Order: sequence, then C-alpha cells, then structure tokens
Amino acid sequence: MATDTASQQTPGSKIMTFHPSMEEFKDFSRYIAYMESQGAHRAGMAKVISPKDWKPRRTYDDIDDLVIPAPIQQVVTGQSGLFTQYNIQKKPMTVREFRKTANTDKFCNPRYVDFDELERKFWKNLTFNPPLYGADVNGTLYDPDVTEWNIGHLNTILDTVERESGIKIKGVNTPYLYFGMWKSTFAWHTEDMDLYSINYLHFGEPKSWYVVPPEHGKRLERLAKGFFPGSAQSCEAFLRHKMTLISPSILKKYGIPFEKITQEAGQFIVTFPFGYHAGFNHGFNCAESTNFATQRWIDYGKIATLCSCRKDMVKISMDVFVRKFQPDRYKAWKAGKDNIPIDHSKPTPEAAEFLTGEKTGEPGKEGPSPSEAPDQEEDTPGTTAQEETRSVLYCSHLPCQVYLVAMHKSWYSYIWTLNHYGTF
Repeated sequence: MATDTASQQTPGSKIMTFHPSMEEFKDFSRYIAYMESQGAHRAGMAKVISPKDWKPRRTYDDIDDLVIPAPIQQVVTGQSGLFTQYNIQKKPMTVREFRKTANTDKFCNPRYVDFDELERKFWKNLTFNPPLYGADVNGTLYDPDVTEWNIGHLNTILDTVERESGIKIKGVNTPYLYFGMWKSTFAWHTEDMDLYSINYLHFGEPKSWYVVPPEHGKRLERLAKGFFPGSAQSCEAFLRHKMTLISPSILKKYGIPFEKITQEAGQFIVTFPFGYHAGFNHGFNCAESTNFATQRWIDYGKIATLCSCRKDMVKISMDVFVRKFQPDRYKAWKAGKDNIPIDHSKPTPEAAEFLTGEKTGEPGKEGPSPSEAPDQEEDTPGTTAQEETRSVLYCSHLPCQVYLVAMHKSWYSYIWTLNHYGTF
C-alpha cells in the first residue's frame, strides 16, 4: 500500500498522501486502518488519490438543473488575521445559475502565479465582496452501482446509529453536496461529535485546507477563546458554530502547529477525530462529504464538547457504541469512572493487522511492498513509509507506548515514552 510523505521531526505531524490500488480501494474501512498504521491520523488529515480507472459518476453534464435549496452569502468581518463569518440565506438557485454567478468577473478568482499568491489574496480580501456557498445540499452524485468509497455507503461502525435507532442525521450519516466559488470558505471546526469525515472533490477548481494536529487541538481552542472571549462566554463549544476564522499568520505568531494542503478534482480528503480544520475554494467546484467512524473514535465521542446554545446541534448517544465495542468498560463509563485519557498517537484497533509480524511486503502485513513504494521525487530521506516502518507496542509497567523503528533495512531500536524516557 503506497504512501507519499511523513514528518521529519514528529511521526505523523505532516499530512500524508496515499495512492491505493484498485484492489486496496475496495475495502474502505481496512484502508483507513492501514492509513492509521502509517501514522496518518497524527496530522489530523490525509489525502487519498483514487485509482486512475475509478470514477464515481459517468458524467456531470446532467446536473445543471439540480436545485441548491438554501445558498448562503458569507459576510466576513474582522481584521489582522482574526475574523467572524456570518451566513445570510439566499433564495434557491440551480447549479447552472450558481456556476454562472461564480464565473462572472465579480466572483471569479483573480490571476495568480502560485498557491502562495492566491492564499495571500484570499486572506487580504476576505472581508470584501461576500461570496455565495451552496453548502449542505442533501444528496449524492455517485452512480448507484459504485461500491468503492461510496460516500453514501461507507459501511463503518457509524452505521450502528441507523441500525439501532433508525435515525438518519443529514450530512453525518448521509451525504451532503457543497458547491463552492472563489473565496467561499469553511471556518475552523472539528466534525460533529469529533467524528471522522471524508470529502471528495467531484469537479471544478481546487479546495485548500488547513489542519491543526489533534494533539494540539486544545491549544487552538485556548487561542480562539482568548481572541473571542464573548463567543467563548456564550458557548463553551463556540467553534462548532463554524463562524471563526484565524489566519495562518496568527497561528504561526502564537506557535500553533498546523499544516496545509490543496485538494484537486478527483481526490479525497479524510479528517480524523479532533482534527481542527478550515479552508477555502479556489473557484467553482463541487464536493461531496459525510462522516464515518472507527473503533478509535468512540473515546473521542464520549468526551466531545458539545454546543449548548443551539437546538440543531448534532448529539449522538454513545451508549450503543460503548456497550457493543467496549463492553469491558461499559459499567465504569455508565458510572462516570471511565477516565482513560486519549492518546492521539495511537492508531485504531482495526490497524492491528498492519502493525504485527515481520515486514514481508505482503498485503495485510506491515508496510508497503516495493511495488507500492512512494514516488521518489516526493521522498524525504528517512521519513517515507518506504524507509521507515513503525511498530507500536505497549509498556507493561507504564501507561505509554514503545515504538520500534526499522530504517533503511537496518534495524535500529529506540524507546519513546511519554514522560518516561530513560526509565527502562
């Protein structure tokens, strides 16, 4: 299974890019587990480039009459890298009408040489000429016969909600469509209940993303509360309102680690639990998104901070998940005594098959085979999945993890423990 990039300083702190084969693409949950075995979740986000022969829809020529029921105009106020976004609902419009509007001189993107220039123009002009965003459109553009990575049928443990209760939560366990134009944006947030999310860009201009690794999410929350004290006083989880925009320059100034990546048409972005993210569209495009879960999410869902001021905020009962997937902890959890802290570096239990045994290069074993190696031009010495294979073990004396690292086919081992280095 092929991976492109990892981090040079901290394992998994860089956004990783994956190139699954068509065979690997058939099992969504297993591939997500593989990604976590490689440390992809540490960054809070990963990119997946679909196989060349895979297409979710035969043609997009027949969607012009699709109605966007409630497009929003995004009015942004603020200055110096700190902004608040207000959404004004507009009258329904078709995709054809939205595209024509997006491509007018008033709303189309400016000329630019590279992403850095476009990014500067985005943050400089954020408060001018409010764009429209065709967000939260219920539905899918996948052809019914597409089974691989079908956003409407991912078959993860989140489906337990519908199976057990019959409840469908739009955009959470059903797909949403998003029609963007230049400067339309999504503010800093984590997913409802701190779930995973998947976003596929069907067509059009790119979408750029920012993400703060989950292990630094609380730092972003503290920074946001400091800059927006009124909002924080009104609601503990005010970032869930998706109204707060903080520029990369502010994050750098205050030492908040973050990464950024640009998604092109035909590519997936996966976000991981408690991975704060934000971003903007480069021009007219269409994306499809929903949420999903693995067993690792359950601990996040149990402690997710929820919005207390809005009636329409998503809340999922964790009872069925704990009872079904963590039966040994159910009684303690019901009694309020299940206080095991979350280790953001720990992959989902489903990743175990990729973290055990010798490195054989066979499917289902640890690490990619030589035929699945990353493109050489994207390698960073000593950091790619081809060069480094990390096995995760657990210390029998202390609550920490032990990492054994194989590099360049010569074995070196070291012990890395949280707050316990040098005690072995």
